[in-house]
Amino acid sequence: MGWVVFAFGAWIAGWLVNVRLARGPVSWWASLAAPLVFGATLLAVWEGVVRGFAINQVLLPAPTAIAARMGASADLLWADFVQTVLKGALSGYVIGCGAAFLIAVAIDRFPFLQRGLLPVGNFVAALPVIGMAPILVMWFGFDWQSKAAVVVVMVFFPMLVNTVQGLQAADAMQKDLMRTYAAGYWRTLVKLRLPCAMPFIFNGLKIGTTLALIGAIVAEFFGSPIVGMGFRISTSVGQLTLDLVWAEIFVAALAGSAFYGLVALAEQRVTFWHPSQRT
Repeated sequence: MGWVVFAFGAWIAGWLVNVRLARGPVSWWASLAAPLVFGATLLAVWEGVVRGFAINQVLLPAPTAIAARMGASADLLWADFVQTVLKGALSGYVIGCGAAFLIAVAIDRFPFLQRGLLPVGNFVAALPVIGMAPILVMWFGFDWQSKAAVVVVMVFFPMLVNTVQGLQAADAMQKDLMRTYAAGYWRTLVKLRLPCAMPFIFNGLKIGTTLALIGAIVAEFFGSPIVGMGFRISTSVGQLTLDLVWAEIFVAALAGSAFYGLVALAEQRVTFWHPSQRT
């Protein structure tokens, strides 16, 4: 009963603190504190409910049990992080987004490609990753290269569509002005069209951050060496070590959030002039 009261009290305390933060002056530390307080409240409620109702650790381990597992399996989690995030997701993200950007510029330079390549890109994006992953694993092997190939398929189309749309964002008056300066295609691209396209390009990059991690983890379910987040999750579920599964999920969520935050930070630095970045 004491843990249930603790959970209820933690929820009330967290709610009051967040209300106070919301009614206070807007500042960077208040923006940072609000999600931290909310997250800490959820963890406290989770701990209290699991212990208060004596929920089986196989069904739902407590946050302290997950933290203990993370401390005991730090080497294992690091090896899985390197295999899945740094090798599989990040390499596929760079290759997929880079290829999509270059093809988008080619489509913009040669409009006839828009009628041919965009429908193909749409078709590739509609392919189910559950069906493509085992095929790519067979083609590229069981190591990280096949996971990177799955990630390329997943991030390519969002990046392509956003970049093509962004390159068309400059209005006719701006293009006419560049023509009066006798600017050719490439100078217009660098000086006008790419800066106008940056908000769209970063939209594609941000969408790709989460898709890349999901693609790399899902691909490992269809074959991998004895390392990787997807491999660890699938085997740990079979062994009923759910605390390790939750530890892998936490590391994956943390990595995905950090990756998204880095891209969003770069967007703020590059597109500081855009109205969406003004406060």
